[in-house]
Amino acid sequence: MAPILPITYFDKGVCVNGKPRENKMRLRRRNKPFEDLRRIAVEEAEGLYEELPQELGMAARALPLVCEGTPSEELIRSGVAPETFGLFVGASRTEEGRCPIPSQITLFLENLWAFARGNERTYRDEIRRTLLHELGHYLGFDEDELEKRNLE
Repeated sequence: MAPILPITYFDKGVCVNGKPRENKMRLRRRNKPFEDLRRIAVEEAEGLYEELPQELGMAARALPLVCEGTPSEELIRSGVAPETFGLFVGASRTEEGRCPIPSQITLFLENLWAFARGNERTYRDEIRRTLLHELGHYLGFDEDELEKRNLE
């Protein structure tokens, strides 16, 4: 039986199993139907995947993208900040198959919408930026490497 590896949670703003980052953004919920937020997020993800080099775009499409409103109480209890924008869970691309849970990216759409203050262009831009950040974790980059690439 293979040893169980520790699960690593990465999120934009806080790295749970690494160097903590404080995110003091105060969020105010804006009224926009979740289904509209999800539709826009999927549109932006597809557009981003089309712009990536073919091999990376295919790998990104194979990685599940989950859309939630905000982090669950369970995630918050585990150390994920309530105002988190995105979260990568699982093994990086180079370590796939060695983690007991499948890799996936979760976007927290209500948090992203609140950050955008109801501005759809800002929301779209932050969806792309957050998705690139989480894809960076999937590719094996840590928070410092992402910061060097202006994807903090």
